Amino acid sequence: MPRSLEPLDLTVQIPYHFRCPISLELMRDPVTVGTGQTYDRSSIESWVATGNTTCPVTRALLTDFTLIPNHTLRRLIQDWCVANRAFGVERIPTPKQPAEPSLVRSLLCQAASESNPTHSRLSALRRLRGLARDSDKNRSLISSHNVREILVNLVFSNSQSLELSHESIAILVMFPLTEFDCVAIASDPERISCLANLLFHSSIEVRVNSAALIENVIAGTRSSDLRLQISNREIIFEGVIDILKNPLSSPRALKIGIKGLFALCLVKQTRHKAVSAGAAETLIDRLADLDKCDAERALATIELLCRIQGGCAAFVAHALTVPLLVKTILKISDRATEYAAGALLALCSASEQSQKEAVCAGILTQLLLLVQSDCTDRAKRKAQMLLKLLRDSWPEDSVGNSDDFVCSEVVPF
Repeated sequence: MPRSLEPLDLTVQIPYHFRCPISLELMRDPVTVGTGQTYDRSSIESWVATGNTTCPVTRALLTDFTLIPNHTLRRLIQDWCVANRAFGVERIPTPKQPAEPSLVRSLLCQAASESNPTHSRLSALRRLRGLARDSDKNRSLISSHNVREILVNLVFSNSQSLELSHESIAILVMFPLTEFDCVAIASDPERISCLANLLFHSSIEVRVNSAALIENVIAGTRSSDLRLQISNREIIFEGVIDILKNPLSSPRALKIGIKGLFALCLVKQTRHKAVSAGAAETLIDRLADLDKCDAERALATIELLCRIQGGCAAFVAHALTVPLLVKTILKISDRATEYAAGALLALCSASEQSQKEAVCAGILTQLLLLVQSDCTDRAKRKAQMLLKLLRDSWPEDSVGNSDDFVCSEVVPF
C-alpha cells in the first residue's frame, strides 16, 4: 500500500472497486482503457511498457492504448479517503494530466518562431517549463520533440531577448544533453563566455541554471582538451564558488554548486584556480549544510584539492578543516569516510600542524574503529597509512596498545 496511506487501522477495508486490478493497491489516478476496465495509471502504463498488448482483466487485445481519466471514480476514492481520515487514510491529491503531444509540438513551434512576438514566445516557454516540472512522463515527451536543439539555439542566439535566453536555460537543464550537444557548446568560446557571464547575473536562479548547464557540458564531454578549455577560465570558478558562498542559496543551488565545482576540479591542470577563488574555505564552511550525496561530492573535491601544494596550504590555514574531517569519519557514509581519510592523509603528510590538530581532534580512535569496520578497502588502507604517519604523535598511553590494530604492511594506493 502507498506510504501516504500508512499506517492504516486494521479495521479499514479498501473497497474492492477502489483497488487497481494489477497492483491491488488503492488507485491514485484511475484511468479506463478501451475494454472498459479501469486501472491505476502507473500500473497500466508499466504493463504496456513491458510489451503487453492485452487488457490484464479481460485478456482482450488492446487496439487503442489511449488512457481516459476516470474522474468519477477518482472523486469517489477521494471522498472515501476523507471519510476514513480518522483511521490514518490521507486524501489522494488530484493528479495532473500528462501533456498531449500536439500541445508540446505547438508550444515548441511557438517558442522557436522568430516571427512571433517575444511575449508570446516567453509564454510558450514558461508553459513548457511547467509541463516539464509536472512529471517524468512529460519530460520524456518533450525530449522526444527535438527540444534540445531548439533550446540551445534560443540560449545562444544573439538576436533574442535576454528573457528568452534565461527561460530557455531553465528548461534546458531539465534534460540530459547528448555528447554532440555538449561538444557543440564546449567547442565554442563565445558560448562558454556567455555562460560564464551569466554566473554573475543579478538573479540567483539564472546564475544557478548557468552553473548547472556548465556542469552538464563538462560531464558530458569526453575530450580532455575541451574540458580544460572550460575549466581554464578563472571567472567560472569564481562564479560557481560565489553560488556556494551566497547565504541565500537554496538546497538546489548548493547541490549544483558542489556538482559544478567537483566537475571543474576533475581537470588536474586548473585545480589551482579553484584554490585561488576560495574553494577551500567555502567547502569547509558549507560542509555541514549539505545532504549526504552533496557532502560526499564536497569531500571528494576536498581530497582532489589536497593533492596540490596550494590546496593543502589553504585547507591547513582554515582552523576547522582537520577537526571537521576527523568528525566526518564513519559519520556520513563509506564514501565520505574514504574521501575524508584521503584528505587527512594528504594534509598530515604535508603539515606537522595538521598532525597535532588531528590527534587533538581524536583521530586515533576514529582510525582504529575504521580499520575494524566494514568500510571500503581503500578507506582502510588510507587509515593504516595515517596511523603509521601519526605514530610518533600518539599519546604515550595509547602507543603500547596500538600494535593489534595497525597493519605492519601498508598497501599503497
